[in-house]
Amino acid sequence: MPQSSGVRTSRRPATGAEPAHGVPGRLIALLAVASGMTVANLYYAQPLLSSLREVFHTSTAAAGWLITLTQVGYVIGMLFLVPLGDRLEKRGLITVLLMVTTAALLTAGLAGNFPTLLIASLAAGATSVVAQILVPFAASLAPDHARGRIVGRVMSGLLTGILLSRTLSSLVSDIAGWRVVYLGSAVLMAVLAVALRSALPRQAPTTTIPYARVLHSTVRMLRIHPALLRRALYQAAMFGAFSAFWTTISYVLAGPGFHYSAVGIGVFALVGAAGAAVAPLAGRWADRNLARPMTGAAFVLAALAFGVAGIGRHHIVLIALAAVLLDMAVQATLILGQHTIYRLDPDARARLNSAFIATFFLGGALGSQLGSLTFHAGGWTGVTALGAALPVVALLYWLTEHRKADRNRARDTA
Repeated sequence: MPQSSGVRTSRRPATGAEPAHGVPGRLIALLAVASGMTVANLYYAQPLLSSLREVFHTSTAAAGWLITLTQVGYVIGMLFLVPLGDRLEKRGLITVLLMVTTAALLTAGLAGNFPTLLIASLAAGATSVVAQILVPFAASLAPDHARGRIVGRVMSGLLTGILLSRTLSSLVSDIAGWRVVYLGSAVLMAVLAVALRSALPRQAPTTTIPYARVLHSTVRMLRIHPALLRRALYQAAMFGAFSAFWTTISYVLAGPGFHYSAVGIGVFALVGAAGAAVAPLAGRWADRNLARPMTGAAFVLAALAFGVAGIGRHHIVLIALAAVLLDMAVQATLILGQHTIYRLDPDARARLNSAFIATFFLGGALGSQLGSLTFHAGGWTGVTALGAALPVVALLYWLTEHRKADRNRARDTA
């Protein structure tokens, strides 16, 4: 039985879908595409850092703040906007957020100086949390026996959006300039707002408590659900490693030894898209109650990926292999983690997701900045050492979960 959040909630509303018959395929596809398109806003700048550094005459460390502040904005949105998914009608909330995202991206595309670009990116990051309202939306539509698979499909779209965003950004900026990347995304967000407004079923709030109490209960989730805190910390370590890799790889590929253009860096990012194939598999593992062992395996895989990246510093094939392995590991732990937390309280999924994503995106923001600083101080070798250390720390923490489970089983059988 799901644990109670301790907050009085209203009865779960009808969604217009019949859980016994699954969720319509077209709706799953739309949710997947929409999740990918919105979360892509966080990553368009990554392959452009070298170019933006020259355009605005900033240092490598200063340019890294563009990624960091965008992710900090996402954390702010997760903490203060996503919990509204339990408090307000979701379709209307999604529409409003997308329109604000559109305005922020227009401002970024027209920015005349770097501080303006930073502020606009912060705002765009905060409202791009639409993706994290759509994922629990899909989970609420899904029947219990298929929730892992459906969430996995939607997440595969989200994760593909993360990976393809770099390639799209590089290609568009090479053809039409970096400003068109932001302006084009603004147009896409406006179109997406209309499409989702037309296609999504209405989903009434699951709680009527005041907004301040919604925010308080979101933080409280981390205290009353130990599994939520543990999974959030696991993913913070993994996403920190992920962000350190992808924030600095453009410097490696653009530097001596490779001399890749922005387009070349974007094409390289396509290799990571192969890792998205693991998302549906991770959903099946979760449905088969394999979340814990596969999480441990993913930590080992992530550490191995950075070992390969370090050894292959001058070999593009090995760096590409490392990118695929890392993306597979990060995506697997994300799907497994979300499946775990969505079972804790069906009436508080938006708040559970808010606490989960906000925590691990803080890890991602920290990983981006530490990655930039480490690259500046110790080069690619330093970044790979940092990246390998993070999943190893998560693995050590995971071992404490394993021992606790063994002790509980021993006590139950005594």
